[in-house]
Amino acid sequence: MMSQPSYITFRKHTFLSSLAMSLGAIVITLLISCTVVALYAVHLASEKSEQVLTLAQGAIKGLPEFTKSLPPALSDMLDDRREPQYSHELAISAKVVSNPDDHGRVRTEVEIINNGDSVVSLLSLRITLVDDKEQLLCESQEWAATPVAADSGWRGPILPGSKRHFVCGGLWGVRPSDVLTPQIEVTELRVWNDAKNPAVPVEPQTTEPTISVEPADRGSAG
Repeated sequence: MMSQPSYITFRKHTFLSSLAMSLGAIVITLLISCTVVALYAVHLASEKSEQVLTLAQGAIKGLPEFTKSLPPALSDMLDDRREPQYSHELAISAKVVSNPDDHGRVRTEVEIINNGDSVVSLLSLRITLVDDKEQLLCESQEWAATPVAADSGWRGPILPGSKRHFVCGGLWGVRPSDVLTPQIEVTELRVWNDAKNPAVPVEPQTTEPTISVEPADRGSAG
């Protein structure tokens, strides 16, 4: 009995099968490429971060020498320190003022007296206005003292024994019967270093800065 001959069947790829195989090959290629790019990016980022850290450490170590090489006007401006304890040497008062009309713009008038013996190089104040129900109506952040004096709110440092006086903020639509009270918070305070008396650690002070506020009279806001 003779055996049946075996046949090999060749199936032609259809358009859809060829398209699926091509898409699969493209996806695999993209995955491999993205993996290689991601690994290279991680390696490059690690090298760059090490370089940045090295540069930052070198810049920090070189700051004292860089400050000494600056002209006296610039080096003195940068030679200061944060001194929150010095706030008890400042007498800060505020009152509400407005234009003489029924719905004028209400503004806050601030006065600062430096009763200490240090130069205040930076003084930041948060000034708020509240009504007779203690509801917050508006707030503003003001630079009462800056390292240098210039336009756009740069009022300059406050010397020992000097008085700083300025007007800031604004609130529209105030009725003559409204009673507004300003509130002041010291948010940043820096003073110049004294070459003769270098900065020494200071024990925390319990004395608070002298801050007085004057509410707007019921007849003055109109």
